[in-house]
Amino acid sequence: MSVRRPAFAAPPLRDRGQVTIEFLGMTPTIIVTLIALWQVVLVGYTFILAGNAADEAVRKATATEPGARQAACEAAGLKHLSEAWRGSAEVTCGGSGYVTADVRLEVPILFPGTLSVPIPVSGHAGAVEEAD
Repeated sequence: MSVRRPAFAAPPLRDRGQVTIEFLGMTPTIIVTLIALWQVVLVGYTFILAGNAADEAVRKATATEPGARQAACEAAGLKHLSEAWRGSAEVTCGGSGYVTADVRLEVPILFPGTLSVPIPVSGHAGAVEEAD
């Protein structure tokens, strides 16, 4: 003779904790995905910083005498960069009539100010020299 369970009885206990086990199994995948997304954000932010620094540098260079152009260009390019990006930044300006500025930055790994990816990010800008 078999005993029938009522329809309103609690479910069997053999599945208890299954959600916790599945979540713990997915945790490494979730963490790796978040780290990868954060690194992509840092790459994008570095591109934005390089472009902005190049724009600032060329703007200052076009309004400066040719003899003092490189120093003014470099100072303006580095002005708005935080210390984490400033350490590896290279700013160069050149040209007469049409002035160009190039900025190279390194992408930090996970946290700005720590290790950097050996692939540089470049920003380039150009502008016509202002008349006296």
